[in-house]
Amino acid sequence: MDAEFTEEQHEIRRTLRDLLRERCGPDQVRAACRTPAGYDTELWRLLAQRLGLPGLALPQRYGGVGCGATELVLACEETGRVLLPAPLLASCVLVAPLIAELGSEEQRAAYLPRIAAGELTAALAVPGPLGAVLGLTGPNDGPWAGGGRAGGVQARQAADGWWLYGQADQVLDGHSAGLLLVAAHTGGYVRGRTRLFMVEATAPGLTRTRLTTLDGTRPQARVELRDVAAVPLGGAVGPRADELSAALVRTGGLAAAVLAAQAVGAADFALSSTVAYLRVRRQFGRPVGSFQAVKHRLADGYVRVEAARSAAYYAAWAAGRESAPNGGGREDDIGVVGPLALAQALETLTHVAGESIQLHGGVGFTWEHHAHLYFKRAAADELVFGPVHRLRAHAARRAGVLGAGVAEGAVA
Repeated sequence: MDAEFTEEQHEIRRTLRDLLRERCGPDQVRAACRTPAGYDTELWRLLAQRLGLPGLALPQRYGGVGCGATELVLACEETGRVLLPAPLLASCVLVAPLIAELGSEEQRAAYLPRIAAGELTAALAVPGPLGAVLGLTGPNDGPWAGGGRAGGVQARQAADGWWLYGQADQVLDGHSAGLLLVAAHTGGYVRGRTRLFMVEATAPGLTRTRLTTLDGTRPQARVELRDVAAVPLGGAVGPRADELSAALVRTGGLAAAVLAAQAVGAADFALSSTVAYLRVRRQFGRPVGSFQAVKHRLADGYVRVEAARSAAYYAAWAAGRESAPNGGGREDDIGVVGPLALAQALETLTHVAGESIQLHGGVGFTWEHHAHLYFKRAAADELVFGPVHRLRAHAARRAGVLGAGVAEGAVA
């Protein structure tokens, strides 16, 4: 493993950081979150046209830049630094890899170039908890799409195609996405299985309601499908159940690396902004940052951030190796490394953002201060993709650390 970044990777980081510094301050983030789309559409187009951000990790034959997971993770660290509200996670990390791996050639050619160009946004709509579906907090081979019973999303095949009926909650960017990738249960109760279906945002019978969320930078929606026409991902036959499960685990590993990098970028900014404030805030005739107890707290935060950054970079390397043509190492490496890196990064962001609120004093406890945005990001990501103790417990089970008699999530 070569831990040194290339000049191209450094340039991606520098260019993106300079652009986001100008266009994505705390007030601009709040304003973007209040728009109907939930993000700055003009900035998203600029990121797509100037930097190719949506297609950074997509193959060039589908309009992408042709980079790998490492470049995507480095870019996402910069987006996490400013808490960029954008459809990057939902479209380019959750949906695009699944279309690239499981879709037919016609589907890849139809959708991936539009996603890479920033023209089309997409969302993954699953009835179950997203962390479990992606194999981050538990096995994803269960009936999380409905299991043939009431609830979830059910798919039926008729002479004129496939039709979906059901509901999915907490769909990231589901209110504004132009394409929905919906997980639905097919085939009844006895011989049923879960499949992914593609649904256009304009399909009749589709209702999307934006939800009030803790973290406004990651908008969520409730998606209701009432006999909505859909196209199965991968064609008429589609992937087998074990192939779909493995693809979701690989996507979850990449998502975990991206989320970890975003949390590291957010924690790094929260820490640096706190240090800058403590250099100018004076008490008893001295800068607050000069007191030894305060220095110890800042040093502890710095160590946590650097350790989490190392874990996120290793998860990026593991995700890139997993997607390489020849693969590499054990098949479940990314299913272990990704959740562990995400757990450490979320724990770090929670700690550093909490310290930032306290060390800013009275102003830090006001809702208008930017420190609350970072604390909410940590709490919301853990609610959607965690919790931390389940991320670690499931990774331990996959790695064989825990015995068969230990239940999932039993490790705190």
